[in-house]
Amino acid sequence: MERMGILIVEDEDTQRDLLEGLLNKEGYAATGAGNGESALQLVKDHTFEIVLLDYKLPDTDGLTVLKKLKEMNPEIQVIMITAFGSIENAVEALKAGAFEYLTKPIDLDDLFFKIKKVEERLHLIHENLVLKEALKDRMKSENMVYASEKMHEIVSLIVRVAKTDSTCMVSGESGVGKEIVANLIHELSERKNQALVKVNCSAIPETLLESELFGYERGAFTGAYQKKLGKFELATKGTIFLDEIGDVPLSLQPKLLRVLQEREIERLGGLYPIKVDVRIVAATNRNLDEEVKQGRFREDLFYRLNIVQIEIPPLRERKEDIPLFLDFFLKKFNQRHRKNVKGYAREARDALIKHDYPGNVRELENIVERAIVLARGEYITREDLSMFNTTEPLSADGSMKQVVESMEKRMITEALVSANWVQTKAAEAIGISERMLRYKMKKLGVAKDE
Repeated sequence: MERMGILIVEDEDTQRDLLEGLLNKEGYAATGAGNGESALQLVKDHTFEIVLLDYKLPDTDGLTVLKKLKEMNPEIQVIMITAFGSIENAVEALKAGAFEYLTKPIDLDDLFFKIKKVEERLHLIHENLVLKEALKDRMKSENMVYASEKMHEIVSLIVRVAKTDSTCMVSGESGVGKEIVANLIHELSERKNQALVKVNCSAIPETLLESELFGYERGAFTGAYQKKLGKFELATKGTIFLDEIGDVPLSLQPKLLRVLQEREIERLGGLYPIKVDVRIVAATNRNLDEEVKQGRFREDLFYRLNIVQIEIPPLRERKEDIPLFLDFFLKKFNQRHRKNVKGYAREARDALIKHDYPGNVRELENIVERAIVLARGEYITREDLSMFNTTEPLSADGSMKQVVESMEKRMITEALVSANWVQTKAAEAIGISERMLRYKMKKLGVAKDE
């Protein structure tokens, strides 16, 4: 691994040589410069990630050098060194772009601590660049936009984990974007050129789930006229995404545990085990800790799945992300529906930002899409939002949740009636998954009158 370059700009020869020796001993590629001019020339000719810059130099001052360094390379990280008590100089340097400052005489523990902080910052910048490059095309279709510190941490974790083969558990409420995270883990992994196979464990009847996951041999049961490969075999060399893993019945959980422990499966009716090379990403909106305590989920399977946990916070806990989503979805649905809505009226944008979104990003996406489809002017207004329900106006006192739920209940009921209460058809008609339809029906109290 290439050593990190550190330039020490210090006019005292003894101090400079001491620091250079210590840093080289610690594994850095340290170089010294006795004045500002030679420092700038060295940065021009060589690569340095960090510059230790004395404020007082024989030919100029450190602040001038700092500004020139930042012009040459904005990403270079400068730790300013000032005389004890010259806090004004340090503050001025921080405003000009210095990352940190040290006071003389230099405390070596403090120096190494601050260098480590710079290394962590540079590592995070690199991770974000990797992610940005990997998502350049995917961002056009995926809803992975964020500004909040919580999501920066999640993204950093995704980047670190993706390059490994570790099993991941993605948790969070419905609608937060767990499937998008699974997509990103696969896209950033070494398996990205192989299959990403998705299985919604709650959408497959319990009696069929085992054969879907593990496949079956010809003659394994009545109607098994030919061999069928299961999802694990189809995902060989790639990634399998097990959504709603908490819905897997207890009777099937030992077989999943075997896959995780032995990396092998056995088809229904099979006589011998089959090795599988597959990366497993699971997701749930349930509290699996509680499911384990209640005896509904095996503890050993939970720990095998939960090697790396990625917990996506609900949208109400990261409201800094909402303005980005509003702009992202505006552009996305303008293009999809060939509209030219320019933006949101002030009161509409304010109401959308203040809303708590119990359905998370998926709910926000649906609201914006409907508003764009129904908008009559150049800007989305509160009236465009409130027309989801003509009998209940949108008010500023928090009733937007009731408005949206009332509108959703009406749409779901109408779709079910039109589909003769066939849930698969109704879900397809309104553009949501069958699992989400069942969830909404239960939540909103939608049921067929007998």
